[in-house]
Amino acid sequence: MSKYHLRLLTYIGIIFGLISFIGYTCYSNWQKIYKNVEAKAQLEEHYNNLISEEDTLKDEVNKLQDPEYIAKYAREKYLYTKDGEIIIDVKGQDDTDNK
Repeated sequence: MSKYHLRLLTYIGIIFGLISFIGYTCYSNWQKIYKNVEAKAQLEEHYNNLISEEDTLKDEVNKLQDPEYIAKYAREKYLYTKDGEIIIDVKGQDDTDNK
């Protein structure tokens, strides 16, 4: 082979190597970007859930500042009574039991 052919093959090899390297780098970066986009979407969903939970907890804190709500909550949750009240627990009864 002549010098021209060897030089041509060398240039073609170098160009092919550079194109391969650039292609691999682009593909690798694209994969990283895609994973980051997916992670961002998951984190945004989690963030929105936390914001919603925070709003719910703020509402609960505001309700717990009210003495009437605290008394009602204690009567419902812990079966506390006022003076003269009687607790009648009707849990577990169905309409079919009354027939």
